[in-house]
Amino acid sequence: MPQTLEVIATVLFAVAVLHTFSVPFFARLAHRGGPHAGFWHLFSEVEAVFGVWAFALIVTMAALAGPSSAIEYMDTRNFTEPLFVFVIMVVAASRPILELVGLAVRVVARALPLPRELATFFVVMALVPLGGSFITEPAAMTLAAILLRDAYFRTSGRAGFKYLTLGVLFVNVSIGGVLTSYAAPPVLMVATTFGWDSTFMLQHFGWRAAVAVCLNAGLLTFICRKALMERSVGTGGGVDGPEGADKRPPVPAVVVLVHLAFLIAVVLTAHHPAIFLGLLMMFIGFAEAYKRHQNRLMIKEGLMVGFFLAGLVVLGGLQKWWLQDLLGGLEPFVLFWGATALTAITDNAALTYLGSLVEGTSEAWRYMLVAGAVTGGGLTVIANAPNPAGFAILKNHFPGGSISSGRLFLSALGPTLVAAVMFLLPV
Repeated sequence: MPQTLEVIATVLFAVAVLHTFSVPFFARLAHRGGPHAGFWHLFSEVEAVFGVWAFALIVTMAALAGPSSAIEYMDTRNFTEPLFVFVIMVVAASRPILELVGLAVRVVARALPLPRELATFFVVMALVPLGGSFITEPAAMTLAAILLRDAYFRTSGRAGFKYLTLGVLFVNVSIGGVLTSYAAPPVLMVATTFGWDSTFMLQHFGWRAAVAVCLNAGLLTFICRKALMERSVGTGGGVDGPEGADKRPPVPAVVVLVHLAFLIAVVLTAHHPAIFLGLLMMFIGFAEAYKRHQNRLMIKEGLMVGFFLAGLVVLGGLQKWWLQDLLGGLEPFVLFWGATALTAITDNAALTYLGSLVEGTSEAWRYMLVAGAVTGGGLTVIANAPNPAGFAILKNHFPGGSISSGRLFLSALGPTLVAAVMFLLPV
């Protein structure tokens, strides 16, 4: 039987999930003004949702079991992932890295037998998410979201186009990181336990994911081809950047190389917070020294995303009592769809970690667990760790300055089914 605190934690977790779907309601209350507008604005920030309810859990724990129990629980949580996402967002979103990625996108786009506008959009939606297998999914999400924001999302309206694009982006980033064993959080949580290396991931997951990513990007480009051809790409330092782009001289190659070195160093030390946080301090110092080559660093946005993920860690740590038994009792094929659905309401990395604790599982069961977890990683903002980063970067360019969780879910259903078909194909 679950303990009282576990039941309370599950109730608060459910409330937090419902809160994410209610964000547009609180945003409308905030926009009306009044003496409590600031309070409603706090509740309308998706990045704050899980942090707020995690705080409520810790206060409840301290009241029922004593402050020492609450402190002990917090000391046993692993906050490496929230810290890493914060750091990688700040580094990857810097102007030199964006210019480098923008150049790579343009070079690849020119090689495709498509009009420039369609080719560029396809490359952003396909190549950048697949790059997450090497630079990590949070970095890929940050880069893709900024490129989309600057090149496509600044135009007011076009809500349908924006939601379709966001749905494909979230799904493609979730499945695009499985070509290696270290870049996707749900894979990283089980790779050592299951004995999966990057060769295994490429053979069993990678090619399927690559086909699904390209199919999703291609279908989206075809559906939105009219809108893409009608508008002029490139505002404020976007992918192509001609009209209204950044008028400053290009970033010197030496500065770009230094930023790239910082990015690689952060990726290589992703499991060592003391090191990558130290690298961040050095990076901020270098960016300040060469401020003329920088945009504003995304420190506030990164901190908010880190707060969101930290709250998810705190609340998710007490869900084992029902999740693990549920996963262990499912057959492989049922497990795939169960993991896909459960990922929508839990973090997929937490889901695969709990699944890795189930003893006596077959290789087919393990495959279906991870495949289902990454397949459902685009359905909601909480489904995959990088999603809050993309959400934070793009939300202000949606109607009302907020993203509807319901419309995001519907927009992600199509690309999720494409991914599901690919992962269920027999070898």
